[in-house]
Amino acid sequence: MDKNTEEFYERLKEELRKTSDWPSIYLYKFIVPTDAVKIIAVENAFNNMGAVINTQQSKTGKFTSISVNVRMKNPEQIVEKYLEVSTIDGIISL
Repeated sequence: MDKNTEEFYERLKEELRKTSDWPSIYLYKFIVPTDAVKIIAVENAFNNMGAVINTQQSKTGKFTSISVNVRMKNPEQIVEKYLEVSTIDGIISL
């Protein structure tokens, strides 16, 4: 992980510590190229966590947005999930 990415996640963890009580519901938002394998990979990352996952294809059909509402234990767990899905080719975390 590069220095900018590391700093971003450290700031995110600190902000989450300040603004939320834990455990808490967290909303992840991702955009992936429309490809069933990539969409399933994101969904599988949250498998067995009680997540509510919504997908919506773009007007052109080239991309799919994925929203994941899930109860997370702490800011560290949130960052771990971001890092886990960051390995999916073409994914954008919002």
